[in-house]
Amino acid sequence: MRSLFWHLTYFKSVVTEKGRSPIFEEPEEREIEMDNCLLVFMGVEKEDVGREEEVISSFTQFLVSHSRSIGVKKIVIHPFAHLFSELAPADKAIKILERIQRELENEDFEVKKTPFGWFNELEIKAKGHPISRVARRF
Repeated sequence: MRSLFWHLTYFKSVVTEKGRSPIFEEPEEREIEMDNCLLVFMGVEKEDVGREEEVISSFTQFLVSHSRSIGVKKIVIHPFAHLFSELAPADKAIKILERIQRELENEDFEVKKTPFGWFNELEIKAKGHPISRVARRF
């Protein structure tokens, strides 16, 4: 799994239209707003299938540690396949993202997730400190 982590002052997402994937989630909320949050662009890769427990565990541990180090209790998970070439099947990716969301909520984070398989209009105001933008592969 590849991820980009951005520490934001402000985030807003508005669902605009379905993407190309035949598998998608119905949006629980068509609009999400959050302040002082960590935006996580996430891509679940083909190689993650079959090693879900390892990927979810290492990802969650890193995210909890990083969030606490910058004083953030709010997280936005944004499925983001556009930078990755060997993607996992959509149904498997959705399950992994849902599991990560539950794990983070169990750690007392407020978590929102943009719906899988949709295009979004995004408003992002990013912070500019040394660890405000981090990329990792799990």
